[in-house]
Amino acid sequence: MRRLAGKVAIVTGGAGGIGSSTVERFVLEGARVVVADLDADKAQLVADRFKDSAIALFMDGADERSVRTVVEGTVSRFGRLDILHNNHAWILGTKAGDETAVDTSFEVWDKTMSVNLRSYFAGCKYAVPHMIRGGGGSIINMSSDAGIVANFNHIAYNTSKAGVMALTANIATQHGRQGIRCNAISPGLIVTPYVRATAAELVALVARHNLVSHTGEPSDIAALAAFLASDDSRFITGQTICCDGGLLAHLPQNADHLDFLGRN
Repeated sequence: MRRLAGKVAIVTGGAGGIGSSTVERFVLEGARVVVADLDADKAQLVADRFKDSAIALFMDGADERSVRTVVEGTVSRFGRLDILHNNHAWILGTKAGDETAVDTSFEVWDKTMSVNLRSYFAGCKYAVPHMIRGGGGSIINMSSDAGIVANFNHIAYNTSKAGVMALTANIATQHGRQGIRCNAISPGLIVTPYVRATAAELVALVARHNLVSHTGEPSDIAALAAFLASDDSRFITGQTICCDGGLLAHLPQNADHLDFLGRN
């Protein structure tokens, strides 16, 4: 399918596991894509795979001027902007500073909000006027199951992802009649190469609670993002869609119950 033929997209965090998979899916669907990332060298490697269909741009999510430069650079290069996928994020590893309200510093809180929420706001702020001039567009924000239910740590990250869902609903509400759709994706644990190499125990733990028999892969998020970017989702806006193997669809004791029955 080439559902995105003729469209121009920005994928932030485009050099990462989910981001690069989404870039690939968007290009296969016919889009020209800007790979925006803090790691400019990795972004260029991703863009090089797709020749004239992708370019790389440096973006620092903590700097709203950098976000604006990416949006303006995209329009300058391709003449329009149809799709913005806010995918980048900043998360500290376990025991690295984002813990409980008591243990988390204001520095960590502010940095997390700056990268994970303020920069999404900036992307929307600068992208929407160009999308309106082009006749409309689709914004896809990356949230997380951690923004819907609580965790024992990562209070700043979790709260930032809850904020992404509120931002998404507000953008959809305020600009829907101008042709802008805005939705969020809420992933569960997605097994990127980095996760597979560093968190095998976590993968096994979460897999017990998934309702499907396989773990989530970057291509699962990319497929959903492509759908939300396309006109196939033209009547869907303001939504947060979980892509988590059914992780949040059931009571927390169900995995233990299946173990008791010998069916897990």
